[in-house]
Amino acid sequence: MIKEYHRPDSVQAALELLSRSTPPTFPLAGGTILTQPGKDEIAVVDLQSLGLDAIQMKGNTLELGAAATLQQLLDAVESPLTLRRVVQLEATYNLRQVASVAGTLVACDGRSPFAAVMLAMDARLAIQPGDGHVDLGEMLLQRPAGLRGKLITTVAIPSNVRVAYHGVSRTPADRPIVCAAVALWPSGRTRVTLGGYGPAPLMVLDGPEASGLEAAVKNAYASAGDAWASAQYRQETALTLAQRALADVQRSDG
Repeated sequence: MIKEYHRPDSVQAALELLSRSTPPTFPLAGGTILTQPGKDEIAVVDLQSLGLDAIQMKGNTLELGAAATLQQLLDAVESPLTLRRVVQLEATYNLRQVASVAGTLVACDGRSPFAAVMLAMDARLAIQPGDGHVDLGEMLLQRPAGLRGKLITTVAIPSNVRVAYHGVSRTPADRPIVCAAVALWPSGRTRVTLGGYGPAPLMVLDGPEASGLEAAVKNAYASAGDAWASAQYRQETALTLAQRALADVQRSDG
């Protein structure tokens, strides 16, 4: 339950509020998670007045304001087609109007198509306090404790990579049971991520080429069984999807 609401007009003022331990204080962008009913009393820091919703190209980097909505990302002409596609798979139209880029990543689980593609693209987050960037994979491992008292300000992805995504779900409107995303850099660097299972998508391959893909996929999902699918099904399907996505980016590159 939200006990306090704050709307600061500077990042510094927001950080001062977020540094408090009593009451527990969290950043509020879209509010799709924080506004849900709960027993614990919390304070929220509204980010609307901080100017963190811009989407802009900076050289070979597409920089996304942390508070930019998924719909803004979908509508941005700079967004890669694959990223637009997974945004539509991630959330309904109404949710896309309010769900933020950073909030969606922080709250994601392994069945998030958006997080799987962003992880494949080696998304990097600017987090304050601090003057550096954190890999999305690192942030996913650290959350939520690693983000206490901190604020994500931007999420950056390279604009010079080719990316593809394939997934399998019960119905077209469902989130995936298994999915795979592949990103290919001009240098040949290849990153492969899998989703559809667990607390977050997995980065299973990051190297100068795609050699070892089959072993990487099978090892990653060797124990990935749950009520939705067996581990064997996920292993076999994930490999097929990853190979299709790899073929897509290699075909585009050619």
